[in-house]
Amino acid sequence: MSMRNIAIIAHVDHGKTTLVDQLLAQSGVFRANEATTERAMDSNDQERERGITILAKCTSVLWNGEAGETRINIIDTPGHADFGGEVERILGMVDGCVLLIDAEEGVMPQTKFVLTKALKMGLRPILCINKVDRAHADPDRVHNAAFDLFAAIGATDEQLDFPHIYASGRSGWATLDMNVPSDNLAPLFDLIVRHVPEPKQIAKRDEPFQILNVLIESDPFLGRLLTGRIESGRAVPGMAIHALDRNGKEIERGRITKVLAFRGLKRQPIDEGAEAGDIVAIAGMSKATVADTLCALEVTDALPSQPIDPPTISMTVSVNDSPLAGREGDKVQSRVIRDRLLKEAESNVAIRVTESTEGDAYEVSGRGELQLGVLIENMRREGFEVSISRPRVVFQADPETGKRLEPMEDVMIDVDDEFSGIVIEKLSLRKAELKDMGPSGAGKTRIQLTAPSRSLIGYQGEFLTDTRGSGVLNRVFSHYEPYKGAIDQQRKGVLISNSDGETAAYALWNLEERGTMFVGAGEKTYQGMIIGENARSDDMDVNPMKAKQLTNVRASGKDESIRLTPPRKMTLEQAIAYIEEDELVEVTPKNIRLRKQTLNPSFRKKRVKED
Repeated sequence: MSMRNIAIIAHVDHGKTTLVDQLLAQSGVFRANEATTERAMDSNDQERERGITILAKCTSVLWNGEAGETRINIIDTPGHADFGGEVERILGMVDGCVLLIDAEEGVMPQTKFVLTKALKMGLRPILCINKVDRAHADPDRVHNAAFDLFAAIGATDEQLDFPHIYASGRSGWATLDMNVPSDNLAPLFDLIVRHVPEPKQIAKRDEPFQILNVLIESDPFLGRLLTGRIESGRAVPGMAIHALDRNGKEIERGRITKVLAFRGLKRQPIDEGAEAGDIVAIAGMSKATVADTLCALEVTDALPSQPIDPPTISMTVSVNDSPLAGREGDKVQSRVIRDRLLKEAESNVAIRVTESTEGDAYEVSGRGELQLGVLIENMRREGFEVSISRPRVVFQADPETGKRLEPMEDVMIDVDDEFSGIVIEKLSLRKAELKDMGPSGAGKTRIQLTAPSRSLIGYQGEFLTDTRGSGVLNRVFSHYEPYKGAIDQQRKGVLISNSDGETAAYALWNLEERGTMFVGAGEKTYQGMIIGENARSDDMDVNPMKAKQLTNVRASGKDESIRLTPPRKMTLEQAIAYIEEDELVEVTPKNIRLRKQTLNPSFRKKRVKED
């Protein structure tokens, strides 16, 4: 039986996971009586809730088409630039890729990012123009834009001769010619088998065993599972192997306890072993990690692994030391937080963890606020309590001149025509440079800019306000450039609680004219906690617990008639982007609170004077 390994790559929301669903369904992976959920590949809670793919995942289908029976290993990849580290590692396991582009939105920043990585590794691309049944779809324009993109990023002549296919992932059909209707994905399956070469590794099936580990997971029964493509030889349960790091140094020795192959949505153990070219998960090692080589004992050279782009944003994660600490979570000690962060850095190569100079604090660096937000949200659900600082960009020094360099991002914005002026005005103040601007149909304007990463921290909320919630902002790390100087990002001041206790409706009702409240009545607060946004630019200490005075004329029971404006509740990402340098986000399994780093107001004023 022949074999093909492909990755499905695209910008966020262009329909990768939905297309994989249909590929699985039409290849007969699901039995007739098996209930299938929408986006079956999005397996963890956050992926389902957010509607995005966070982790790259493997699946496999059997296709019986023009060329007979073929096993196709498919890897579904995330579309957000924040999770680009997942894409970079995965591309080494495949020989071809299906590049999905939305027939209405066209080429986006992340499309360029993933395609650049894929072409650099010499993969054979297939262009799939998806969602061609949308109202404003323009497949011809998108096809031309895709060709220009391939040429711009230096595709070889062979890669430029890419086949294209039109599809509707949700409806489950694909066709090579828009005038020839189709009701299934057979044309796409046959195109993959025809255009993507068979793995070169098959020729090395009789050589000693070698596999480069790309993904790591832990299984409660089997322990550490290491996934990769077998580069040579066979993996057989019970075989003695050792793990080498990228420099060829031995990490550990052990035996393969299980070889699991991807068959549909499930992993099945293969007792007779798996051959070179196949993508498998191996159990039995306890120390080997991502980018390590597992191989037969006689092999002493490690396989080369893909270098990963460096992180661009970092934040400090520290122990929660607020007066309400330890009441809602059960994992609060710095040792437990440290172990959890190091475990994350081990399986996710785009994240780096270092010990901070401050006690009980750790510097966590990643690709963007979303990636760090997803990590903290996962920890919060596991019962952790932590404090988080405002994200900072990771600067670099120019090796020749020693000057400070900062990360720049390509930004692409789609807004209704009437809002384009304010968006350009706001981003110009943030040191962004306009590259291109033009109509994108349906009364919308597409704006392309280059902006410093630090100027975009916290801009998303302001952008949605300015565009009445209708704008779409996409960004992807581009390169490092000399430091652009100070950026004036003036946020309004905040209202800070001046004592500990529970908020009173009467007090909040009086404070509403001062600004927007973040807390409702009857919530626990403490001195130094941020309870609202001031209408002015300075911070103000207020008393949110002041009750109505009793007199012999009126009873205090008249409080029931108070009608409060609902408080503004922030998500974790909004809170991280909102805070300033001297503030923290306190994250517990039940609450997200904002606070000042220094809780006591007299110490806080003293620190401002010192600064």
